[in-house]
Amino acid sequence: MSDTVSNVVFGTDGWRAIIGEGFTADNLVRVADAAARVFKEDACAAGRSLDAPGVLYVGHDCRQDAHAYAELAAEVAASHGFDVKLTEAYCPTPTLCWSVAQDDEAVGGIILTSSHNPAEYLGVKLRMADGGASSKAFTDCVEAVLAETPQPTDARGTYETVDLMTPYLQTLKNRVDAEAIKGAGLRVVIDPLYGAGRIYLAGLLTDLGVEVVEIHNAEDPTFDGLHPEPIQPWIDGCLAKVPEIGFDAGFINDGDADRIGAVDEHGNFVNPHRIITLVTEHLAQDKGMTGRVVSTLTASALLKRLCDKLGLEFTATPVGFKWIYGEMQKGDVLLGGEESGGIGIPGHVMERDGLLMALLLCEMMAERGKSLGELVADMQNDLGVMEFERRGLSITEEQMDRFKNQVLKEYAPESVAGKDVVEVDRRDGVKVVFGDDSWLMMRPSGTEPLVRIYAEAPTKGEVNALLEAAAAVVTA
Repeated sequence: MSDTVSNVVFGTDGWRAIIGEGFTADNLVRVADAAARVFKEDACAAGRSLDAPGVLYVGHDCRQDAHAYAELAAEVAASHGFDVKLTEAYCPTPTLCWSVAQDDEAVGGIILTSSHNPAEYLGVKLRMADGGASSKAFTDCVEAVLAETPQPTDARGTYETVDLMTPYLQTLKNRVDAEAIKGAGLRVVIDPLYGAGRIYLAGLLTDLGVEVVEIHNAEDPTFDGLHPEPIQPWIDGCLAKVPEIGFDAGFINDGDADRIGAVDEHGNFVNPHRIITLVTEHLAQDKGMTGRVVSTLTASALLKRLCDKLGLEFTATPVGFKWIYGEMQKGDVLLGGEESGGIGIPGHVMERDGLLMALLLCEMMAERGKSLGELVADMQNDLGVMEFERRGLSITEEQMDRFKNQVLKEYAPESVAGKDVVEVDRRDGVKVVFGDDSWLMMRPSGTEPLVRIYAEAPTKGEVNALLEAAAAVVTA
């Protein structure tokens, strides 16, 4: 066995490793081979032919040698009889997902990306026939096949190179009111953080008559040292650029463009909590759409207040988009969104789409004749002001054992930082809810000795007080 071949484990949304270390050609061949075997088994169980099990799509982001790696994955998948369609250029994850979902012959997709991880990482995400993320049961099967076949396969097949971007981008245009956007005279900054949304979102908005300045859009697989995650400090360039040139807003995507962050005209970060609430309001009030709103236990209280006001059913899930996707599969979902910036509309595709979210915010600004900052202010005047912060606490193994065995099971305070507790929710870690809709949550990482703490309250001071109280509990 090659020294570069190592164990491959799928996390919450795929497998990721450092290029040249864990992410090697041999390991990729093993992963593509195992995934193709499981896709084929499921396809045959559904009645497809052993010799022609269907179509598999393969895509990739902007990382070092990603296209060459994707070609290799396509050859391996094709050796199993699949009609493999490989993107001709880098593409966002939602592009691959949409392409799979639109093709009745497609049984799934493989995209090479490492999402928001630093530039030295690459990985694999698997997507199902409806474009949604693979289930744990599916990736468990892939891992089982990997364990049975430690040696890379020599089998290769042929594939077709296709243009995934043109039909996908046209669909995005069709989902918004192009005339309203063209007539609004909007000016926005786009920051793809060197990721797979680069050029594409800026081009879309330019075609819609928006004046665009795009930053961090060079072909640079090192990402110039930035992490492609739409949070500070990586978005500081966009935070500064928008007010510097007097534009109306800024939109930031992560490395595979399935997530979004935003900046208002004053250079204030518009966090995903506020984006989810704004987009929900826009879909329901301006576009007349209905359905359940699904978000995680870390959702803002403002979203629940909005749903109550509009008569929309709100469903809370554990953290992770896979849980939101599970609710989408049940049906009657208007929108699903998570605190990290992934927001999806199942009527478009059963996956997050950061490009579509930027277009919808532009449409909302255009139709209401207001800047992004004004939209946020209106929302806060209507629903109240809530501030949010998340921290990661690295702890010892002994502290983690105590946290899992005692805190998660027994923590039930009557008050925290002067706030009276009204509910304790243990569905995912432990969440404490207070009488004024403030909340505090603590969740252990499943892969490292780290506990994530979250808090939302009307003021930053109250948020800090709650986080300090949580930190004391975690590190005791």
